[in-house]
Order: sequence, then structure tokens, then C-alpha cells
Amino acid sequence: MEDIYERSIQGDITREDAIKLVNSNPFELFDVADQLRKDIVGEEVTFVVNRNIDITDECMIRCGFCSFRDSIGYHMTTEEILSSVKEAVDVNATEICIFGGVTPEMTVEYYCNLLATIKSNYDIEIHGLSPVEVFHAARLSGVSTIDALSYFKEAGLDTLTGASAEILVDSVRAKICPNKVSTADWVRIIKEAHGVGIPTTSTIMYGTVETWEDRIDHLLILRDIQRETHGFTELVPMTFLNQNNVLGAELSPSSGMDDLKIHAIARIILGKELPNIQASWIKLGTKLAQIALCCGANDLGGTMMEDKISIAAGASYGEHLTREEMRRIIKEIDRVPVERNTLYERV
Repeated sequence: MEDIYERSIQGDITREDAIKLVNSNPFELFDVADQLRKDIVGEEVTFVVNRNIDITDECMIRCGFCSFRDSIGYHMTTEEILSSVKEAVDVNATEICIFGGVTPEMTVEYYCNLLATIKSNYDIEIHGLSPVEVFHAARLSGVSTIDALSYFKEAGLDTLTGASAEILVDSVRAKICPNKVSTADWVRIIKEAHGVGIPTTSTIMYGTVETWEDRIDHLLILRDIQRETHGFTELVPMTFLNQNNVLGAELSPSSGMDDLKIHAIARIILGKELPNIQASWIKLGTKLAQIALCCGANDLGGTMMEDKISIAAGASYGEHLTREEMRRIIKEIDRVPVERNTLYERV
């Protein structure tokens, strides 16, 4: 494993290396990932005070893993969205996350008006949309995706989410999200965002029909993008939640061991090039998230305030943690809590 450590530091981990590692002794894998975490980012565990705003559960994409579509039946007005933003501002949040379904009226103009209205009322970072929203808004408005991104940036979008990636293997996407953007389109739009000066997160949603080889190929694609653009701020692994969706009738959730292995192998593959790896407490629960933070991860995510999408799919760990709770969870594993903003700058 010492050789793997050195090759990770040098950025030389291959697909064959990664496949061997996920089939090796998992506890050795965890030890190497944790040592890499210590050497790359140290003992600090970061978190962001933010609020999710899921603006609608209406969606024309119809992914097989989605439990959120039409689960309640709502579409927030601009006034309701502003009210949610104010609640975030009132607790000194630094970030709001704009999520939701995709509907025919969500054009480039719709998003630009929404972004500009938020920015004209509140000084807060807007982290929102994803390549699939950019793709469909651009198509509905008859403009290119790079032009749409430029308009969004001008209107107030600070960072784009890396959502809608799921697994960046088209044979998998054909089974779980056939109406979403292709792998090539996702990669292209992410690179366009980075090119116009919009940083993004990156994600992987694992635990449906994909293999470990597919997961590794996905992580290698992210590494290639980061080497080219340096535009990713973090990786967010997201375990598939199987309640109230079509795929969930056929699939069980991933094991806790797989949850830990994906964080560890991500650390080893991405190394110093993408140093921030999140352990999503709302997906994993706070206890397993603590263990993931000892297997390569270094970020606990956001305080959230709400997450209708995860709750609809069966997340049972709550929707909100306070600053104090985040700090306690981090200190319980003898690590140093640090509040950050979206770009991993200290608050």
C-alpha cells in the first residue's frame, strides 16, 4: 500500500490500480486514504452554513431513481423563494442551493430573473442549477449552453452544482436516467462553466445498477476534467436512496462498507488534484459520516435547513444541523471544525 500512496501523491493511479484496490483488504484501503487525507488537507473538517431551496417537484426528465417528482405537487413563487433566502440570511448562512425539477417554463430568462432578483435583495452566494438545467433552459430558449452559462453568471449565479452526473457511463445512464444529458454533454457543459469562470462541485451517485468499474471510470473522468480546468471545488459522493422510486423496487441500498470504500477510492484516485471530498451526513447519517471522515473525506457538507429530495427518497437523518451540532460531530472524532463558504474559503 505504500506504493499506492506514493502513486496517488504523484497522480499516477490507473484504472487497473483502482480496480485492484476496491477488491483488496478494505481496512488497508481506508488506512491509505486516511493518510492521504492527513497529508493533503490536514486535520481540519470543513462545513458550510447553507440552505437548500427545492423550488419545484414538477419535472419532465423522469429519472428511475427519483422519489421527488410529484411527491408533493408544488412550484414555489419568487416571493416564496425570497422568503426562504431570508431565513438563510437570518442565521448568517453564506450559501443558498437552488435545486428542483425541470419544467417547460424554466427558460434562460426564468432563471436569470430569479437569480437577479435574489441578488438584488440579498448578499449571499448562489450555488445552483446543474448541467441538465443548463441544457434544457438553453434548448427552450434557443441559445447555446455556453451562452446560457454566461447569462446565468451575469445574473448572479456564483457556482454551478455538479448534480445530474449520477454515473458518467452511458450504458448505466440509459437504464437509470435515459432522458438526462449524455456523459459527453455533462462533461462539455461542466467544462464550459469552468471556462466562463463558474466553479462547480462534482458528484457521483452510486448504488444503482453500476459496477465498481463504472464508478472508477466516473472518478477518472472527473480527474481528467480537473486536470484540464481546475474548476471543481469538491467531490460529493451520494448513496442511492431506494424508497418511493422505480429503481428502489428492484434494488437494495448500498452497504456501509461500499459507502466507505467509495470515499476512500475517490481520495486515492483524485489525490491532491481535487482535495475536498464530502461525507454527506444527510445521506449517510452522522455516525457513518464520521467514519467516512476517517476514510478519506474531509468535509461534512452543509447545515441544509431542508432537503425535500433526500427525504422523499427515504433519508431519515433529519434535514438540518446547526453550526454547534456540526462542530460537535467533528470534534467527536478529534478533528478541527472549520466553517467555510462555497469556494472553501474560511468564514
